[in-house]
Amino acid sequence: MEKIEHKIIPVNGLNMHVAELGEGPLVLFLHGFPELWYSWRHQILYLAAQGYRAVAPDLRGYGDTTGAPVEDPSKFTTLQIVGDLIALLDDIAPNADKVFVVGHDWGAFMAWHLCLYRPDKVKALVNLSVAFIPRSPEMSTVDNFRSLYGDDHYICRFQEPGEIEAEFAQIGTKQVLKNFLAFRTPKPFYFPKGKGFGYSADKPSWLSEDDLDYYTKKFEQTGFSGGVNYYRALDR
Repeated sequence: MEKIEHKIIPVNGLNMHVAELGEGPLVLFLHGFPELWYSWRHQILYLAAQGYRAVAPDLRGYGDTTGAPVEDPSKFTTLQIVGDLIALLDDIAPNADKVFVVGHDWGAFMAWHLCLYRPDKVKALVNLSVAFIPRSPEMSTVDNFRSLYGDDHYICRFQEPGEIEAEFAQIGTKQVLKNFLAFRTPKPFYFPKGKGFGYSADKPSWLSEDDLDYYTKKFEQTGFSGGVNYYRALDR
């Protein structure tokens, strides 16, 4: 990992932390929740060795990217996040016509909208976990999840500012991250109020203790509000 270069780039009112390596066609990696640029560490090394320039930012509200108003969920819409990405590309690749984009989870959601808003910037897209979800003119996204899965569904539980953060604080940052990252039950994700995760995940072999400690250190510094605000801005 010591080969990977780290930069802080001023974009769209933020100081965005970016990890990158390599030269050649640019591949932009977008992480999900609760993740960081670190989720792409193996892909960065591999693609750089194959002749690509691999770039992975900490998205707005995450990790070493600072300046996001985490107390205001309205600043975490697709418009702001895509705006961050366009400003980033304008800075690091001003002469590139189009770039490859790879997204996971929330990163995939934002990648879909990057393609919708600025197709002139995207050469090709690879997304994991999240299919394209068109906006419904008849029902809000949160109400749709509530009608399908009830009030204990995690997207519904994440809506009230400060509430889920308080529960996470009681559980502990490391345990919260281990349960999220190791979750592999093929059912909707529920978070009953006051009952925690309702399960205890075993740490899988691919998630080392050092990896978990890295995530824990960063989320202890920032808290979870930045990441959870993406859910709170869904209906905006």
